[in-house]
Amino acid sequence: MIYEPAEDSYLLQEQVKIFVKTNMAVLDVGTGSGIQAVTAKKQGANVLAVDINPKCVEFTREQGVEAITSDLFSNVKEKFDIIIFNPPYLPEEPLEPKDSALSTTGGKKGNEVLARFLAEAKDYLKEDGKVLIVFSSLTPDVDQLIEECGFTFEKISEQKIDFETLYVYLIEIAS
Repeated sequence: MIYEPAEDSYLLQEQVKIFVKTNMAVLDVGTGSGIQAVTAKKQGANVLAVDINPKCVEFTREQGVEAITSDLFSNVKEKFDIIIFNPPYLPEEPLEPKDSALSTTGGKKGNEVLARFLAEAKDYLKEDGKVLIVFSSLTPDVDQLIEECGFTFEKISEQKIDFETLYVYLIEIAS
């Protein structure tokens, strides 16, 4: 299953349009439909998209973006100016089908995938590199996880939808 762009995707996409510039090296982690990777490429960036789902990788390649199969950073070698991540961020729902849970569920509490990402992200950022993430008010302890991993953050966008609020953060290595 390829994650169809929804409110979170579009909210993050608006920030990608603002922060991504020509010739930047951009990594789109968990590319899904490729919406962020394609947007970054249209901004003139050099983009690599990664996803754990080979169907997402193939779909993104068909849109003209370099893409590889990778569990977060497992197959990534380079460093980037900007890393974009729309993680699976919802708490586990036992009745959700396994294929859709891969795109939506961030672990038992909902923040485990994001915690893994944050623990590794520094190694893939250039000096002065930045991370753009989107997550939900249903995702616990995000601010704390960011700080524990040696980053600072700024909330740059938010949107209230149904039963949750979506947030986009700009994250940088703490000085």
